[in-house]
Amino acid sequence: MPRAGSPPGSRGTALLALWLALAGSLGGGQHYDYYGWQPESHGRFYGREPQCLDIPPDMQLCRDVGYKRMRLPNLLEHETMAEAKQQAGSWVPLLAKQCHTDTQLFLCSLFAPVCLDRPVYPCRSLCEVVRDSCAPVMESYGFPWPEMLHCGKFPSDHELCIAVQFGNSKATPPPVSKICTQCEMEHKADGMMEQMCSSDFVVKMRIKEMTEENGERRLVAAQKKKVLKLGPLKRKDTKKMVLYMRNAGACPCPQLDSLSGSFLVMGRKVGGRLLLLAIYPWQKHNKEMKFAVKFMFSYPCPLYHPLLYGAGQH
Repeated sequence: MPRAGSPPGSRGTALLALWLALAGSLGGGQHYDYYGWQPESHGRFYGREPQCLDIPPDMQLCRDVGYKRMRLPNLLEHETMAEAKQQAGSWVPLLAKQCHTDTQLFLCSLFAPVCLDRPVYPCRSLCEVVRDSCAPVMESYGFPWPEMLHCGKFPSDHELCIAVQFGNSKATPPPVSKICTQCEMEHKADGMMEQMCSSDFVVKMRIKEMTEENGERRLVAAQKKKVLKLGPLKRKDTKKMVLYMRNAGACPCPQLDSLSGSFLVMGRKVGGRLLLLAIYPWQKHNKEMKFAVKFMFSYPCPLYHPLLYGAGQH
């Protein structure tokens, strides 16, 4: 499959050209059985007859991917649009992190595959380059690269598949000057409350000390703190609270340039450790923060558990 080197501004046009080229190579309009690419079983048949449907405007992950129609069941075995939208929604925060320019291409080729005469999977190399760039971001939030996206499941480049289009064929580490993922701040109450929904615990606290070790930051909370959302925390967790910021040893975090004052902290409990996912300087006169804290338990949290958290595009 030919690779394209288009600039980001021409993404939609380049993707459309890619799909048209694929359609030509597959032949047009012929009847087919809907088989997915499965190396072990040489094909999997889906129970429902495939349909071509418009990508819905509220499918945020793929609504601007560059084509208008998608196929159901999709390549992740979601048989209804409701299921596809719900599952795709948990990946929107990763897209906002811009960890690789082909992240949307890779994810949408699975969640919202373009309508062609047969399913076309992403190439293994596309999966690998997106994984290598984005897995460290996911790890910062305590999430491993999921088994359903195991790159070994996808076809090699010499087979018919979707190759790297807009990004580098190799993953490149983010620049050291890039702000730590946990330190990207929401500025609206809705964004803060979405982070609170996704976090196991929310605490207002002071920081006694901060150290760096093994590429992580280790924050020790002062004794006096206010737990706003307890979640799975036990008494021992709150009595001597130690928080860890994964993959944050070398990146800047403006909020932590000074440890004076109080902080609003959100996090998850993973494997017995408390991972810090978001941190804000406590600002009692900040109306957005006050609103978020006051109404976080009445906020309509999503039914699905988001894949990860972080600042959106505001």
